[in-house]
Amino acid sequence: MSMLDVILKGTWQTLYMVFFSTLIAVVLGFIPAVILTLTAEDGLKPNRIVYGILDVIVNVFRSFPFIILMVIVIPVTRVIAGKSIGTTAAIVPLTIYAIPFIARVFENALRETDAGVIEAAKSFGATDLQIITKVYFKESVPRLLNGIVLLIINMVGASAMAGTLGGGGLGDIAIRKGYQAYDISYLVVTSIVLIVIVQLVQGIGNVIYKKKA
Repeated sequence: MSMLDVILKGTWQTLYMVFFSTLIAVVLGFIPAVILTLTAEDGLKPNRIVYGILDVIVNVFRSFPFIILMVIVIPVTRVIAGKSIGTTAAIVPLTIYAIPFIARVFENALRETDAGVIEAAKSFGATDLQIITKVYFKESVPRLLNGIVLLIINMVGASAMAGTLGGGGLGDIAIRKGYQAYDISYLVVTSIVLIVIVQLVQGIGNVIYKKKA
């Protein structure tokens, strides 16, 4: 297999891991983000106990370096994916790693909503659900999109680390064919491809942000 074929395969595997882990994390991470926003001191339903517990959980999972988390959740990965190594299996720890990260980012984005707009919605008799969907969410769209872009970039880096433990992708190629086989060309090419991916994601994110802002 030529270097081009190897790099193309690794790039596809990396994009596959990043896409699905990001998609799942965004969906699941939005739930704790909303709960944290609502139960905060300045939220619609202040609750110190609920906020405190969820806040600790998010912080604990955010504290684990991805490489350690990937090892810790191997039993969970086996249950969900049926195996502990491979590109599909790597999506499990990547998602677990991403959920608390994006939950915190989304919480911060939602809580930056102008308090005056929220009070105005309350005065018009808007329900909590309407305030969440039509005020918090609508006002935070640019910030939420910016958070997703940040998550994708982090996932590109994490997916590269996943390659060191059999996750496949560009990280796996860099380790096996670059570092272990002493072929500097693979290290250079994989690094360039990862940089290009990050730049493209950031560029597209900037364009979308300007349109939504």
